[in-house]
Amino acid sequence: MAKLELRNLSRRFTTTLAVDDVSLEVGDGELVCLLGPSGSGKSTVLRMIGGFETPTSGSVLIDGQDVTGVPPEKRPTGMVFQSHALWTHMSVFGNIAFGLRLRRLPRAEIENKVEAALELVGLKGFGKRGTNQLSGGQQQRVALARSLVLEPKILLLDEPFASLDQHLRERLREEVRDIQQRVGITTLFVTHGQDEALALADRIVVMRDGRMEQVDRPEIVYREPRTPFVAGFIGQMNLVEGQVSGGRLVAAGMSVPVPLADGPATLAVRPEFLALSPTTTADAPKVHRVIDYGTHLMVDIELGDGTRLKAQTLPQAGWKAGMKVEIKPMDFGVYRDGRAVHRSSTAANSRAEAANA
Repeated sequence: MAKLELRNLSRRFTTTLAVDDVSLEVGDGELVCLLGPSGSGKSTVLRMIGGFETPTSGSVLIDGQDVTGVPPEKRPTGMVFQSHALWTHMSVFGNIAFGLRLRRLPRAEIENKVEAALELVGLKGFGKRGTNQLSGGQQQRVALARSLVLEPKILLLDEPFASLDQHLRERLREEVRDIQQRVGITTLFVTHGQDEALALADRIVVMRDGRMEQVDRPEIVYREPRTPFVAGFIGQMNLVEGQVSGGRLVAAGMSVPVPLADGPATLAVRPEFLALSPTTTADAPKVHRVIDYGTHLMVDIELGDGTRLKAQTLPQAGWKAGMKVEIKPMDFGVYRDGRAVHRSSTAANSRAEAANA
């Protein structure tokens, strides 16, 4: 369909630098998620691509053509907003057909395109209904159909499921991914939900304070986060300050070998890689709370200094509050000066096995 390129894109609002020198290439048919907390600049990036915000500096290129100064209605982009932005005085058919009518297409062609778009999003036969007769999920499908019917080169989705309940969000994101792959349209999806990004994206762009912290495939962002921010934002992560001495990092009572010079460092361990075993040692960490999720237990561990760690275990493990435990990281990362400096050999071996599978 199309390739998108952002070159040194920045946007300043008075004294606030909302987007700071973002450069990104999105391949033909790729789905890229812009992920980050509120205020990270992800929606501003999307709005600049769609032409709804003007960059302070930098440029937006689609298929090599600079569209930075092109108004939204003349760009080959389609945008779906969180609020649906449907016209309540029009039927579902009227909402989807609106852009086609502005293009003065023949009536028969408009009808064919609208019906095809409705069928694509699973709303065949809904054309005569009013938008107020639809559920939130159906309204979002109409908004998606309204964008797709114009056959844009780039589809832009700005947190389209944020107002929906969890079950509906999960169902719709699967449907949107299926539609995106079926149509083959280049797509940017803005979200602050890590689950959505991991489930949808070919690549994830993690943003913070207007800048890109990491751009990688979902599995790489999860398993090899480059910064403590990414490590803590994607999934759950135990981040513990420690000290390297004599080739070992000691943190929260754990000691692991690291090929690093002496000095402070941060140990990062996912809950699923923090192994627990019972102990009778008096000053050992203790279980503070256990949450049973059915498929697994999340064990909240309290250390002597008040530090809390989380470990994920099998539901039959039988951990209870007050039990003494010995903790051992089975897979871990190490950060120093805000950057990843070491991954455990277990992680390296896992990557090698995956590559050779």
